Amino acid sequence: MEVKNNTNVEQATFGGGCFWCTEAQFQYLDGVLKVESGYAGGSVPNPTYEQVCEGNTGHAEVIRVTYDTTKISYEELLQAFWVSHDPTQLNRQGNDVGTQYRSVIFYNNEDQHQKAEFYKNKLQESGAYDKPIVTEIAPMTTFYEAEDYHQNYYNQNGKQPYCTFVIKPKLEKFKKAFKDKLKK
Repeated sequence: MEVKNNTNVEQATFGGGCFWCTEAQFQYLDGVLKVESGYAGGSVPNPTYEQVCEGNTGHAEVIRVTYDTTKISYEELLQAFWVSHDPTQLNRQGNDVGTQYRSVIFYNNEDQHQKAEFYKNKLQESGAYDKPIVTEIAPMTTFYEAEDYHQNYYNQNGKQPYCTFVIKPKLEKFKKAFKDKLKK
């Protein structure tokens, strides 16, 4: 996919628990060109999945979303992010526990930073959650692409128990919430 010279193409990076779940959801959004599972926010260069799972690298499981700004906005991606997981759970999502599963937005520029902070505050003030939103908002440093077997995981392993019992229900909820923004 050639996107280097397209001024309408940008990237966003989100961590909302297991990257298999968030990857599966964001792939359905119209305007999303590519979703890559990976690691960000840690101190160990080129971490492996096993190292990240140990919880000692500081990395979060994240997705890097490449999107067409003429079809979907960063604000819409933020909305999808908030719906895709529970931003009030500290260092976990469901049974996935550890700092690698934290809720985090890694911003690439000051515009993304301001929008992420604004919408986090707006959501907190709305009373949509009865607990505080714990989502971290931090500058993007280095994204490390996860191993090949993590990429496009749900689409390639949909019959696995984790996919059936964890990802599929989240995906169905997500598709209902964003039915007007899904790929045709």
